Amino acid sequence: MACSARILVTAWCFFVGIAVSVPGWQGLVYGLPPPCESQIYCTGDLLKQVQLARLFSDDKHFVDMPLRETPELVLKKFQQLVNVTPGGILSKEQLQQFVSSSFSDSGQEFEQWEPQDWTSSPQILAKICDQKLQAWASDLNAKWKSLGRKIKDDVRTHPMFYSQIYVPHPLMVPGGRFIEYYYWDSYWVIEGLLLSEMAVTAKGMIQNFLYLVERYGHIPNGGRVYYLRRSQPPFLTLMMDAYLAHANDTEFLRENIHLLEVEYEFWQRNRSVSITVGDRNHTLNYYNVQIGEPRPESYSKDWELAADLNEDARQELWAELKSAAESGWDFSSRWFLSWPPPLPATLKDTKARAVVPVDLNAFLCKTEHLLASFYRRLGNTTKAAQFQATLERRLEAVQAVFWNEAAGVWLDFNLLKKQPNPAFYPSNLAPLWTDCFSDQAAAERAVRYLEGSTVLSYKNGLPTSLARTGEQWDLPNAWPPLQHMVIAGLAKSSSSRAKEIAFALAQNWVRTNFALYKKYQAMFEKEGFGWTNGVVLQLLDLYGDRLTSGSPSTPFRAWIIAACIFLLNLK
Repeated sequence: MACSARILVTAWCFFVGIAVSVPGWQGLVYGLPPPCESQIYCTGDLLKQVQLARLFSDDKHFVDMPLRETPELVLKKFQQLVNVTPGGILSKEQLQQFVSSSFSDSGQEFEQWEPQDWTSSPQILAKICDQKLQAWASDLNAKWKSLGRKIKDDVRTHPMFYSQIYVPHPLMVPGGRFIEYYYWDSYWVIEGLLLSEMAVTAKGMIQNFLYLVERYGHIPNGGRVYYLRRSQPPFLTLMMDAYLAHANDTEFLRENIHLLEVEYEFWQRNRSVSITVGDRNHTLNYYNVQIGEPRPESYSKDWELAADLNEDARQELWAELKSAAESGWDFSSRWFLSWPPPLPATLKDTKARAVVPVDLNAFLCKTEHLLASFYRRLGNTTKAAQFQATLERRLEAVQAVFWNEAAGVWLDFNLLKKQPNPAFYPSNLAPLWTDCFSDQAAAERAVRYLEGSTVLSYKNGLPTSLARTGEQWDLPNAWPPLQHMVIAGLAKSSSSRAKEIAFALAQNWVRTNFALYKKYQAMFEKEGFGWTNGVVLQLLDLYGDRLTSGSPSTPFRAWIIAACIFLLNLK
């Protein structure tokens, strides 16, 4: 039996002692709001006609272009053209001319900026014994200068001309086609900056995110208005913790802890689901973006994907795609309803709002732990006790809902199927990284889980899944944050075998990235990709006295090269 939520605001399903209540689960999709209110960057006929005409090879290019005139005047001129055009559909040539006269090139929002706290010789370099890796780390450290951006004050004073969301402090961007800040990417960027002894720049990035929370009540997916109504995995409190470990800036914490709590409450208020196991009710979190219309930055792809659907189904699919994008895993078999393979499934089968993810709840578990710790540090015992109790409830929920005794690991829970997803994803081990477990044997069980699968046979990094779907968060691709979470989680356990696997994974990942860097000078030289830099620096910091640059014992496989290309060109 499947639970239908098409006409219900709260849906209940029962299966083998499990009940699911989804507050605000919007199945009736008519009336969903657009990604933002802009009639140029988020919704409306101008956006639709330009994007479906494919004026640019990348839809993102158009919605990143600043306006030459006020939005009202641009829309008025466009409407005048529509009114005199038979059928109201402008030709590609008309649209090209209109865009050229009404918009400026993207990237005009920024001014040149180099971080003043950059140093050529951070202490991490002295921890790296292999001379080639040490030289590489020095190169990576230098890349921070090319990834730095400062948003022009004109974006603050005249926001209507831009899709860029203003933030007051300089920042680091991922690189490549991504010329704005992104939320969860920035956690690994900040960790890398701190290892490069750039605490001022790192603090400025955290201040930017606090500014966004104060303004919007949450942190948008990225620094564009078309990302406003979706977020990304919640790492703000973890960013604060990383900064405090380097700077011991208690006053900064005191001034802003209320904003950490505001962001936490956004997830509790808007992204929560109640699941009953036996006689115990558990509140967990999931990605749930109830926003309609195609994603502006991928408009034509979303439009084509939904071409044969009715209006209700199209809007529902577009909301599912945005929910998957909020996870950072856009896109993956992890969100397909018809899993596990080999059952046929495509992007059109995405049901991200039906998945309660292990890693999201592990991140929030860490957030609760840190908030309790922060309040104790500030002497607020009442708040500390509140978050300690919340943490204990989360630990119980993670164990009850996600832990799978047969598999020996945590598994995502599907609300529609009312059962766990047995497929492998590195995110299944996220609780190890965030200490979101009570059973100290969990690390040993996780080791047996890894060794019982085929994932450790991939000598250049953990694959994102074992499903070949053509999506970038699936086989054959590997992603830096997932490598780091698994490695760091295993490394800090008491299990000697877990520690061995952690080092082997780190060695494979570092060697692979180093070899590709030497061969192509592309992974960092051309594109930058900040979180890749940050993860490599973290692994060099963790194992710098042991890691070597020598060739792996097995030759490169095509999948890892493809993975690194994805890291350069896609998100």
